[in-house]
Amino acid sequence: METIGRLARRFGLSRAALLHYAKIGLLDASERSKSGYRLYTEQDAARLERIRIYRQAGLPLARIAALLDSEDGAPAQVLTARLDEINADIARLREQQRFILGILQTPEARRKVLMTREAWTGILEAAGFTEQDMARWHAGFERSEPERHQQFLEFLCIPADEVAAIRAWSRRCARR
Repeated sequence: METIGRLARRFGLSRAALLHYAKIGLLDASERSKSGYRLYTEQDAARLERIRIYRQAGLPLARIAALLDSEDGAPAQVLTARLDEINADIARLREQQRFILGILQTPEARRKVLMTREAWTGILEAAGFTEQDMARWHAGFERSEPERHQQFLEFLCIPADEVAAIRAWSRRCARR
């Protein structure tokens, strides 16, 4: 059995966070001491570990409570939905990034992008890739993982029309 303070320290949380979890019914102490202190079991600690993991994945507390209290506790569906949300957020942010870069149109602004088509091509060339190697790489990527190829090209901040052209070129290279 652990007190609220010890459990909070063990998981790097504040006592207030655990009190909040108790208030909303997310994590209740299994027992109370004779003096009224909350006491937590290893089962409670295991539940708190799952809460902490789901919070780190960005799930809101209400969704975590529903997940932990469900009969089947299907985390894969909930986490897949969260991943879809994150991907949508990233896509929106990339679009905003491209928009701002378009407005600024300065070399300094372009350097703020984490990865660009030019940077990626430069990395491949520095690693000894020829144009033919890059064509094979794109063709293989498009053939085996077309959706991920699309996502990767979008990650490089390539405009949608250019992404479509690269993917069409990749499909033509794959047929050769």
